[in-house]
Amino acid sequence: MSESRDHLVYRSKLPTSFVLSCIAAPPRASRPPFANRARRFTKGCFVSDEKHHRFLQVAIGEARKGLDSGGIPIGSVLVIDGEIVGRGHNQRVQKESAILHAEMDALENAGRLTASEYQRSVLYSTLSPCDMCSGTALLYRIPRIVIGENRTFRGPEDYLRSRGVELILLDDQECIDLMTQFVKDKPGLWNEDIGV
Repeated sequence: MSESRDHLVYRSKLPTSFVLSCIAAPPRASRPPFANRARRFTKGCFVSDEKHHRFLQVAIGEARKGLDSGGIPIGSVLVIDGEIVGRGHNQRVQKESAILHAEMDALENAGRLTASEYQRSVLYSTLSPCDMCSGTALLYRIPRIVIGENRTFRGPEDYLRSRGVELILLDDQECIDLMTQFVKDKPGLWNEDIGV
């Protein structure tokens, strides 16, 4: 599949998995003006960018909580059937944890779920999920991940796609600004978080 997606036409006759695998947006500067108003075809219903941005705003709020408490500004929410069931933020610093990335915290806060619940869920994250968080999404067969940004860090997105996970990249400026400033201010802490 070509990296340029500006000319793709989305038709409901296409398989849902194909349509959703094509919607990871290129950088904002090269996107057509109508890209922010695009509607996504998802399992028989349209999901607007506005809905994705609403859930992403909750994740951004979690990221700010993490930053305000001395941690890394990454937030996440788990949504099932349009309802937030878990939310969290990176707490590696605050809890001296080796694994409490934002996505892991959101999943932990969601509690024990059934396989069918995970398979109806959407994981929202302000930053592209790392190998650990991506692996957890694969383990529980979370079918869709909405990513705030992947400019400051890009996890194994191609691998997730190859395993059937549908990714939606929002390229959100607030997420970009949060992480860009944090990496500039605390490069050592950031490198520790990503294992560098």
